[in-house]
Formats: sequence, structure tokens, C-alpha cells
Amino acid sequence: MSLYRLAYLSSNRLEREPALFRNEIDRILAASRRNNPAVDVTGALLFSSGFFGQVLEGPQTAVEATFERIQQDQRHSNVALLDCVPIIGRTFGDWSMAYVGSPSISFQSDLVLDPELLTGDALVSTLRSLVLDGVGA
Repeated sequence: MSLYRLAYLSSNRLEREPALFRNEIDRILAASRRNNPAVDVTGALLFSSGFFGQVLEGPQTAVEATFERIQQDQRHSNVALLDCVPIIGRTFGDWSMAYVGSPSISFQSDLVLDPELLTGDALVSTLRSLVLDGVGA
């Protein structure tokens, strides 16, 4: 089976109220963690008050179908595809969906949050570091 990695950045349209925010993030993670194993998709989600950054890994058709649903989700706007490339192995193989973020989180890294400048590799590297450092769940 050939594997693909898709990375994207989007503006989030979630309510800024902390309780509503947490509820929506919990719903997103629950749906991802329930649905992704059935289609062999793994990945990681980065969230802050202004954006989502996500990496999806798995069979190309499953990754693309998942991304299509994300693009139609009203919680996202300005969805920017960073890359969709074949990969040899998974970076987030142990997670149906790892998560890093909070509405107030400030990432001290070299991650540029501009889809014109951000690369898929940079997003993967940052997410991998944060998840492995225990910042994620």
C-alpha cells in the first residue's frame, strides 16, 4: 500500500468563548479518532486562536476524502493545501489524531503561519516535535 501525507493550514471559525471552543475541539478530535482508524488515516492537529494546521497520513484516496470533508467544514476558512506527497512511512503512526493547541497557546518556534511561506515539511516537523515533547494529546 502506498502512503501519502497531506498538510494544510486554515483559519478557524470557532467561537472564542473558552467553553464553546473546548467543546468544538473535543467534537473534532472525537470524530477524527473514531473515523480515521476505519480508513487507515493517522495524523496530528495544531490549533490556536487563529488557525488550524493539520497533517493527514494514509492511503491517498482516504487522505483526500478526509481533506475534502475538512474543506467543506464551516469551522474552517481560507484552507491552504501545503503539500500532498507520497511518503515511505508515517510520522504520526501511533495517533489516529494527535492534538496540540489551545486558544491562548503561543508557539515559540520557527513555524511561519503564512500559507505562502509555510511548507508541509515545516508543519510536520513542528507538530512532531510538539507531540513527542508531550505538548500534545
